[in-house]
Amino acid sequence: MSKEKGKLLIFSAPSGSGKTTLVKHLLGEFESLAFSVSATSRSKRHGEKHGKDYYFINKENFRKKIEADLFLEWEEVYEGVFYGTLFEEVERLRSKGKHVVFDVDVVGGLNIKKHYGAQALAVFIKAPSLEVLAERLRHRETDSEESIAKRLEKAKWETNFEDHFDYVLVNDNLREAQEKMRQIVADFIRK
Repeated sequence: MSKEKGKLLIFSAPSGSGKTTLVKHLLGEFESLAFSVSATSRSKRHGEKHGKDYYFINKENFRKKIEADLFLEWEEVYEGVFYGTLFEEVERLRSKGKHVVFDVDVVGGLNIKKHYGAQALAVFIKAPSLEVLAERLRHRETDSEESIAKRLEKAKWETNFEDHFDYVLVNDNLREAQEKMRQIVADFIRK
Protein backbone atom coordinates (compact mmCIF):
# COMPACT_ATOMS: atom_id res chain seq x y z
CA MET A 1 0.00 0.00 0.00
CA SER A 2 1.48 3.36 -1.01
CA LYS A 3 1.78 6.21 1.42
CA GLU A 4 -0.86 8.93 1.03
CA LYS A 5 0.55 12.21 -0.22
CA GLY A 6 0.72 15.06 2.24
CA LYS A 7 -1.38 18.20 2.10
CA LEU A 8 -0.21 21.78 1.73
CA LEU A 9 -0.40 24.53 4.38
CA ILE A 10 0.12 28.04 3.05
CA PHE A 11 0.78 30.99 5.36
CA SER A 12 0.94 34.52 3.97
CA ALA A 13 1.02 37.86 5.77
CA PRO A 14 2.25 41.41 5.61
CA SER A 15 5.72 41.90 7.10
CA GLY A 16 5.49 42.25 10.89
CA SER A 17 2.29 40.22 11.34
CA GLY A 18 4.06 37.41 13.19
CA LYS A 19 3.79 34.81 10.44
CA THR A 20 7.29 33.37 10.83
CA THR A 21 6.91 33.09 14.62
CA LEU A 22 3.58 31.27 14.17
CA VAL A 23 4.94 28.95 11.48
CA LYS A 24 7.95 27.99 13.62
CA HIS A 25 5.58 27.21 16.49
CA LEU A 26 3.45 25.00 14.25
CA LEU A 27 6.47 23.08 12.96
CA GLY A 28 7.30 22.25 16.57
CA GLU A 29 3.75 21.06 17.29
CA PHE A 30 3.25 18.55 14.45
CA GLU A 31 5.77 15.88 13.44
CA SER A 32 3.90 15.40 10.17
CA LEU A 33 4.79 18.90 8.94
CA ALA A 34 7.80 19.75 6.78
CA PHE A 35 8.90 23.23 5.76
CA SER A 36 9.20 23.97 2.04
CA VAL A 37 12.63 25.45 1.38
CA SER A 38 12.42 28.17 -1.26
CA ALA A 39 14.90 28.84 -4.04
CA THR A 40 16.53 32.23 -4.55
CA SER A 41 18.96 33.83 -6.97
CA ARG A 42 20.38 36.14 -4.30
CA SER A 43 23.77 35.50 -2.75
CA LYS A 44 24.08 33.38 0.34
CA ARG A 45 24.34 35.42 3.56
CA HIS A 46 26.71 34.60 6.39
CA GLY A 47 25.60 31.43 8.19
CA GLU A 48 23.02 30.38 5.59
CA LYS A 49 23.13 26.83 4.27
CA HIS A 50 22.12 25.63 0.81
CA GLY A 51 19.14 23.29 1.11
CA LYS A 52 18.31 24.41 4.64
CA ASP A 53 17.71 28.17 4.44
CA TYR A 54 17.27 28.35 0.66
CA TYR A 55 18.27 26.58 -2.51
CA PHE A 56 20.77 29.09 -3.85
CA ILE A 57 20.60 29.13 -7.66
CA ASN A 58 22.39 31.68 -9.79
CA LYS A 59 20.24 34.06 -11.83
CA GLU A 60 20.94 32.34 -15.17
CA ASN A 61 19.96 28.89 -13.86
CA PHE A 62 16.95 30.34 -12.05
CA ARG A 63 15.71 31.77 -15.37
CA LYS A 64 16.29 28.40 -17.09
CA LYS A 65 14.18 26.69 -14.42
CA ILE A 66 11.43 29.30 -14.96
CA GLU A 67 11.50 28.62 -18.71
CA ALA A 68 11.37 24.86 -18.05
CA ASP A 69 8.29 25.42 -15.84
CA LEU A 70 9.97 23.84 -12.80
CA PHE A 71 8.54 26.33 -10.29
CA LEU A 72 5.18 26.03 -8.58
CA GLU A 73 5.39 29.79 -8.04
CA TRP A 74 8.11 32.38 -8.44
CA GLU A 75 8.56 36.12 -8.30
CA GLU A 76 11.21 38.68 -9.16
CA VAL A 77 11.11 40.47 -5.80
CA TYR A 78 13.77 43.00 -6.69
CA GLU A 79 15.33 43.57 -10.08
CA GLY A 80 17.36 40.46 -10.89
CA VAL A 81 16.57 38.80 -7.52
CA PHE A 82 14.20 35.87 -7.81
CA TYR A 83 12.48 33.72 -5.20
CA GLY A 84 10.38 30.66 -5.89
CA THR A 85 9.10 27.24 -4.89
CA LEU A 86 10.35 24.25 -6.87
CA PHE A 87 7.75 21.59 -7.73
CA GLU A 88 10.43 18.98 -7.05
CA GLU A 89 10.86 20.15 -3.43
CA VAL A 90 7.11 20.08 -2.76
CA GLU A 91 6.57 16.66 -4.29
CA ARG A 92 9.65 15.21 -2.52
CA LEU A 93 8.12 16.13 0.84
CA ARG A 94 4.56 15.13 -0.11
CA SER A 95 5.69 11.72 -1.36
CA LYS A 96 7.09 11.07 2.15
CA GLY A 97 3.58 11.69 3.50
CA LYS A 98 4.61 15.05 4.98
CA HIS A 99 2.25 18.02 5.02
CA VAL A 100 4.19 20.84 3.36
CA VAL A 101 4.31 24.23 5.07
CA PHE A 102 4.81 27.40 3.04
CA ASP A 103 5.79 30.79 4.43
CA VAL A 104 5.24 32.84 1.27
CA ASP A 105 4.04 36.21 0.03
CA VAL A 106 0.36 36.75 -0.74
CA VAL A 107 0.60 36.31 -4.51
CA GLY A 108 2.74 33.18 -4.18
CA GLY A 109 0.36 31.74 -1.59
CA LEU A 110 -2.67 32.26 -3.82
CA ASN A 111 -0.84 30.67 -6.77
CA ILE A 112 -0.07 27.57 -4.71
CA LYS A 113 -3.70 27.39 -3.54
CA LYS A 114 -4.93 27.73 -7.12
CA HIS A 115 -2.66 24.89 -8.27
CA TYR A 116 -3.50 22.42 -5.47
CA GLY A 117 -7.11 23.42 -4.71
CA ALA A 118 -8.69 21.45 -1.86
CA GLN A 119 -5.37 19.75 -1.02
CA ALA A 120 -4.10 23.15 0.18
CA LEU A 121 -5.15 25.33 3.09
CA ALA A 122 -4.37 29.05 2.71
CA VAL A 123 -4.19 31.19 5.86
CA PHE A 124 -3.77 34.96 5.81
CA ILE A 125 -2.24 36.30 9.02
CA LYS A 126 -2.55 39.95 9.93
CA ALA A 127 -1.97 42.37 12.77
CA PRO A 128 -5.10 43.86 14.39
CA SER A 129 -4.48 47.20 12.65
CA LEU A 130 -1.97 49.09 10.52
CA GLU A 131 -1.06 51.12 13.61
CA VAL A 132 -0.13 47.95 15.52
CA LEU A 133 1.77 46.69 12.47
CA ALA A 134 3.75 49.95 12.28
CA GLU A 135 4.53 49.68 16.01
CA ARG A 136 5.80 46.10 15.58
CA LEU A 137 7.99 47.06 12.62
CA ARG A 138 9.49 49.97 14.58
CA HIS A 139 10.03 47.74 17.63
CA ARG A 140 12.21 45.39 15.54
CA GLU A 141 14.66 48.25 15.03
CA THR A 142 15.83 46.73 11.73
CA ASP A 143 14.18 49.11 9.24
CA SER A 144 14.42 52.81 8.47
CA GLU A 145 11.26 54.93 8.58
CA GLU A 146 11.32 54.93 4.77
CA SER A 147 11.45 51.12 4.72
CA ILE A 148 8.64 50.91 7.30
CA ALA A 149 6.50 53.25 5.18
CA LYS A 150 7.05 50.98 2.15
CA ARG A 151 6.17 47.88 4.18
CA LEU A 152 2.98 49.53 5.45
CA GLU A 153 2.00 50.53 1.93
CA LYS A 154 2.58 46.95 0.78
CA ALA A 155 0.57 45.66 3.78
CA LYS A 156 -2.39 47.84 2.73
CA TRP A 157 -2.18 46.34 -0.76
CA GLU A 158 -1.83 42.76 0.57
CA THR A 159 -4.93 43.03 2.77
CA ASN A 160 -6.95 43.47 -0.45
CA PHE A 161 -6.37 39.73 -1.03
CA GLU A 162 -7.34 38.39 2.40
CA ASP A 163 -10.83 37.37 1.19
CA HIS A 164 -9.20 34.91 -1.25
CA PHE A 165 -7.75 32.86 1.63
CA ASP A 166 -9.49 30.01 3.46
CA TYR A 167 -8.89 31.66 6.85
CA VAL A 168 -7.93 35.10 8.09
CA LEU A 169 -6.15 34.94 11.43
CA VAL A 170 -5.72 38.17 13.39
CA ASN A 171 -2.55 37.92 15.46
CA ASP A 172 -3.51 40.15 18.37
CA ASN A 173 -2.42 37.83 21.18
CA LEU A 174 0.42 35.43 20.30
CA ARG A 175 -0.71 32.53 22.56
CA GLU A 176 -4.30 32.73 21.26
CA ALA A 177 -3.11 32.98 17.65
CA GLN A 178 -0.83 29.93 18.14
CA GLU A 179 -3.72 27.89 19.57
CA LYS A 180 -6.15 28.96 16.86
CA MET A 181 -3.61 28.18 14.13
CA ARG A 182 -2.86 24.77 15.70
CA GLN A 183 -6.60 23.97 15.69
CA ILE A 184 -7.10 25.13 12.08
CA VAL A 185 -4.18 22.95 10.94
CA ALA A 186 -5.25 19.91 13.00
CA ASP A 187 -8.77 20.10 11.55
CA PHE A 188 -7.46 20.41 7.99
CA ILE A 189 -5.02 17.52 8.32
CA ARG A 190 -7.79 15.28 9.73
CA LYS A 191 -10.14 15.99 6.81
